[in-house]
Amino acid sequence: MTGGEASDSTQFETSLDIGPDIRPRLVMTDKGYDSQANRAAALARCITPVIPRRENSKQRGRFFSKRLYKLWARIEQAIGKLKPFKRVAMRCEKTDISYSAIISFACGLMLVKSVHTT
Repeated sequence: MTGGEASDSTQFETSLDIGPDIRPRLVMTDKGYDSQANRAAALARCITPVIPRRENSKQRGRFFSKRLYKLWARIEQAIGKLKPFKRVAMRCEKTDISYSAIISFACGLMLVKSVHTT
């Protein structure tokens, strides 16, 4: 996890190494992660990168799975629902554990709100 002012794309390779028992088949990100190094790192681990090309990319016309990328939009929408929780949006917590706890709590509140409608 990087600080709030730092780009998470610098930790792309670290995020691919989730754990010894977890082998992801693909990775979906936004245009901020579009680089040959990130694509090579994913392919070296036998992970299919689903990363859209930037407008100024030299490889713009290459194949890109838009169908899979639409699934990524659901994840972004969930993150968007977390943004109203100020502590999540501003990353006020000092440790990874407490930040994860706040995210879990916010997700729990979102779940209760979606189930409990009056």
